[in-house]
Amino acid sequence: MIRAAMELFAERGFDETTAGDIAERAGVTERTFFRHFADKREVLFDGSKTMERTAHDAILAAPADHSPLDAALAGVVAGAGPLEDRRDHAVRRSAIVAANPSLRERELLKLAALAGAMTEALRARGVAELDAGLAAHSAVAVFQVAFVRWVSADEPPAIAACIAEAAAALRALK
Repeated sequence: MIRAAMELFAERGFDETTAGDIAERAGVTERTFFRHFADKREVLFDGSKTMERTAHDAILAAPADHSPLDAALAGVVAGAGPLEDRRDHAVRRSAIVAANPSLRERELLKLAALAGAMTEALRARGVAELDAGLAAHSAVAVFQVAFVRWVSADEPPAIAACIAEAAAALRALK
């Protein structure tokens, strides 16, 4: 269904594509579509909960001597890992989201949820609320900058390398 949706979004545009169109292209019923996705927007954000869980778990598993920021960065690196094998999809998805204001808003909400999950994991590590929030939101900002670089480059390095580069730039800010 995701492949069918991406094809249709590219052919017709996001607004002109319906859930019924996606279901038909995928060879399933519309009811089946709605068993998997709340709406057609969620096709584009299908991996967000997995990314949240992965980042959360990686933060909890980070070495005890990691600073809050380093633990949060370990979380975004782990959360972004599955994207590596899906770069073409990420590039197409990014273009669709960028072209639609309601999707950009949805993306910001998903990133806020990611920051919330990461803050929760940092708090579980014993990090104070203020520090946990700052570290989580900083790591999400690093991810956003790295992701844009990764999907925009003709021959990008690995997503983890883009994250490391953006993290180094953040640390160098004075």
